[in-house]
This record gives sequence, C-alpha cells and structure tokens, in this order.
Amino acid sequence: MEKDALKDLLETLHDKYNNADFIENDPVSIPHNFGTKENIEISGFFASTVAWGNRKAIVKSAMQMMSYMDNQPYDFITTASENEIQQLSTYVYRTFNGQDFMYFVRALRQFCMKFESLGKFFEQEFINSQDIRIVLSRFRSHFFEIQHDKHCEKHLSSIDRGAACKRLNMYLRWMVRSDRRGVDFGLWKNIPMSALYLPLDVHSGNMGRAFGLLARKQNDWKAVEEITQNLRKFDAADPVRFDFALFGAGINQLKINVDNLL
Repeated sequence: MEKDALKDLLETLHDKYNNADFIENDPVSIPHNFGTKENIEISGFFASTVAWGNRKAIVKSAMQMMSYMDNQPYDFITTASENEIQQLSTYVYRTFNGQDFMYFVRALRQFCMKFESLGKFFEQEFINSQDIRIVLSRFRSHFFEIQHDKHCEKHLSSIDRGAACKRLNMYLRWMVRSDRRGVDFGLWKNIPMSALYLPLDVHSGNMGRAFGLLARKQNDWKAVEEITQNLRKFDAADPVRFDFALFGAGINQLKINVDNLL
C-alpha cells in the first residue's frame, strides 16, 4: 500500500474509533467513572493491570475491583486497614487473584508514600531520563521492592526481559495523551505524547502486519519499537493515536478494503 493511501486509511480508522463511543466497552471506562486525578490514576492502573481477555469481562472485573475498594480507590490504597486489605483475598480474575490484589494495594501505598503519586513518579522519571523505556524499567523495580510472592510479578510486564508491556503502555496512553476527543485523560503534562510507545496486542499486531507497519512475528518489545517507529512517520508528535485505528479495526475483525474505507 502506498504511504499516502495508508496514511488516509489510518486517519479514517482513527476518526472512526477515537471518540466517546469507544469508552463504554473498553477498560478506559473505569477511570472515566472518577473525577479526581488521584482516583483516575489508581483506578486506571488497576483497570489496565487486568486488561487481557474479553473486553466485557475486563470491564466487569475492573468494576468489581473498584467495588472491593468502596469505589474510592485512592483513599483505599492510602488508608485501608490491614483487615480491610485482607478482604480483597476473595477477588479473582483469571490468574490475577486476591493475593495479587492485596500486594498491588500495598505496593501502591508504598509508591504514594515515597513519590506522592503514580503521576509524579512517571513524570519525574521521564524528566530525568527522557526515555519511556527507562521509566518502565525503573517503575517495575520500585513496584516490587517490598516483600512479595513471585506470582505477583507476572502481572507487571518486564521491559528488561523483552516483554511488549502492552498494559503499561496502554496505561501511559490514557494518562499522557490529550486530544479533546474525550477518551484519554492527558493528566501527565510533563511526558510528551511523542515519547509514548504503542500498546501492542494481538489485534493491533495483526492489523499492523496487514498494513505493512510490522514485519516482526513476535509481539515483543522489539515489535513495539518497530511499529511505533513506523507510526511516527505518519505523526511524529502523537504516533500512539493510531492505536485506536489498529486496535479498533482488529477487534472488529475489519476486512481491509481500501477503496471502501478511503
């Protein structure tokens, strides 16, 4: 496909999916239920953590997580008693169980005590490094610095081990991007949209390959860098906005017909 034709196709799909209608059936709907920055950050982190599998099931399970925390996620992670934290033990979504939930609450409490908030950590680390890859590595190191069961580690991908870090990149997209379309929040002003990486998953990966944006077969970090670099050719300032185009087309199993889409 010629570059101009591909650009037009990506723009068409972006316009189709990057709007308020996208929110209802997507995990990003969870932080949209809250009005304060602190609650948006914490609820968004939990929602992105369990964002694998069927989207309807993800949203249902993430809403259940919020219910466990009395729909006050920031207050809960900062003030809940040990007895209240123990009540999370009955939660389960796929392989993310109650013990994992309890650890994540404790780890986030430690983060807020040490760095004030998730946003301040990510923004300051980016200011220091100017590289999201370094930020992701440092975030994981800090997150698991208190005593924990190794089982928890599978729920926070490691860029140092070459993982695509889809859920962390998606969370960053939510918190950093701002385009007045009402989906992403744009809360973290000190991280430029140009620094973000695509939240690569099976859907965006398949569409990326179909569009000639991705040659690598594995959905790993090398693939994330490849497809993001190619998307920067179409919008260097905001390459990750095309996540809507690739994911939306993939999730809806779009049959690619350029003549009909342009």
